[in-house]
Amino acid sequence: MAKGAPVWITRARPGAETTAAKVAALGFTPVVDPLLEVASIAASIDLTGVAALAFTSANGVEAFARLSRERTAPVFAVGRATASAAREAGFAGISSADGDVEDLARLIVEAAPGPVLWAGAREPAGDLVATLKEAGLDARGVAVYETLQRAPSEATLALLDGPLTVLLHSPRAARGLADFLRRRPAPALRALCLSEAVAGPLEALMPPGSVARAPRPDETALLSLLGA
Repeated sequence: MAKGAPVWITRARPGAETTAAKVAALGFTPVVDPLLEVASIAASIDLTGVAALAFTSANGVEAFARLSRERTAPVFAVGRATASAAREAGFAGISSADGDVEDLARLIVEAAPGPVLWAGAREPAGDLVATLKEAGLDARGVAVYETLQRAPSEATLALLDGPLTVLLHSPRAARGLADFLRRRPAPALRALCLSEAVAGPLEALMPPGSVARAPRPDETALLSLLGA
């Protein structure tokens, strides 16, 4: 991939801006046009009996922090970005799974912290609470934000007529892109996906070899694909 080539960043803001800075530092041209936008939910946070908090996204951390002043409970985070968001929000006792929801569940089960409250999306990519319950842990969840679909801008549509690389961080964004591509094929588009679950909606739809998965589910690994 040539230096200066455009890279479409589809994740929701404010994370999109962080990714854009990393893409620019690698010598490519970031095109920030999210397929998702985050909207907070005016949820009621009940911490009765809660011994630990679990977060599967930085958006979950940020939304929870706006709704609650609790900062003393131990935090279990799915990955580095989520752990970093928890530190910035004022949490101290943070453990990161450095992986996906299944890795996070294993980390929590091994720690056995007591009752766990998960705070996250209205439609999460994985059901952490159910996994923890199946393992015998006391867990419950609260939706603190939702992600809403967005259509690509006219400027992005124009780029689809030539070679373009798109970064996809979530299954929801990948499904949105897949729905769009069924209506408006883009044969020269290359999709770089954070995980197998993200790649799934696109693999049968896009040309062979045009969908790549990061070797591990974190953004550093995802961005390493830009040089491949």
